Amino acid sequence: MMRGNVVVIGAGTAGLIAAKRLGSHGINTVVYDQKKILGQPVRASGILSITGLSTLGIDYSSCITNTLYGANLHAGGKVMKITSKEPVAHILDRKKLNWRCRDEAVGAGALVITGKRMASKDLDAMSSEGVLIGADGAVSTVARHFGLGEIKSIALTYKADFNINVPDRRMVDLFFDRGRYRGLFAWLAPNAEDILEVGVGIDSKHGNAKNAFEHFMKTEEIHNIVGDAKPVSEGASIIPMRLRERIVDEERRVMLMGDAAGQVKPTTGGGIIFGGNAAIMAADIIKGYFDGTARLADYEAAFKKKYGLDMKLHTLANRIYSSSSPKSMGTMLRVMNALGADSFLGSYGDMDRPSLILKRLFFRGLDR
Repeated sequence: MMRGNVVVIGAGTAGLIAAKRLGSHGINTVVYDQKKILGQPVRASGILSITGLSTLGIDYSSCITNTLYGANLHAGGKVMKITSKEPVAHILDRKKLNWRCRDEAVGAGALVITGKRMASKDLDAMSSEGVLIGADGAVSTVARHFGLGEIKSIALTYKADFNINVPDRRMVDLFFDRGRYRGLFAWLAPNAEDILEVGVGIDSKHGNAKNAFEHFMKTEEIHNIVGDAKPVSEGASIIPMRLRERIVDEERRVMLMGDAAGQVKPTTGGGIIFGGNAAIMAADIIKGYFDGTARLADYEAAFKKKYGLDMKLHTLANRIYSSSSPKSMGTMLRVMNALGADSFLGSYGDMDRPSLILKRLFFRGLDR
């Protein structure tokens, strides 16, 4: 028997994971998205840790386009190579992943409606009749309408896919330079054997992502790889780099998740793992709310309890590489190599949970 009413605004990964979980609890759930075709255009990269993916309960096997074993970190003319004997991440086709999440949500009993843009009166009516979830991205209409505060740090990205022979499809390359990519970095990601993604991310207060991308493409190192190839696709995106001031309005029964809540790793801008886990957490708390055993405000407290330290550590790392000169970053990489950090991170690193790295460092040390 279905019980309760939940409306989700935004049929991205987080919103659809929430809908699936809510449906499995027997809660009447409707998802609305303003796009007529889900998953288009593809604006975000799809590098996701295997350990993180395992927590989402999604059958993503048909979405994998490549598997990664590590990363090359570039700064100040130095490189730190972090590799693992076992695969550490998959690159997923984000459009296929979105469709898969939709199918699983519908299979659990949720209704997904596309091509529907919500007016203010619609949002008010939805929150008065049940619980309203805003999963509608960094520039969230739900958050703005209900006055849930700002996201105080935003990154702008620009990326393009090139159909070329990828040099090493097992590794992703990250380039740190606060003068050109302050707030994030530039990257090369082998999306497939013959598709290389080239991208740049910068803090919105420090320039234009498209201009930074064009500069990156002109560097000798990148030109030697891409040559005169033309992009097969390209586009810009907005990424929240901090948690929103508030993610729950208990009185008006409104909750935010995913990019709308700022549940994104400030180190990389990746949000699917944190946002997806928050969606599961929120759905369970909504079940408790309808049962009379939980408050919606418990969601914000639960998220911060589980991921608060990790978010702070990601933020600290972002501030370090965003404020360090290329020379300082290069020296840092050289020292870390000398101390054995490359080997340690290759064996015990975690892309999503730096708190786990600290625990492993405490018990094992760098030399093990």
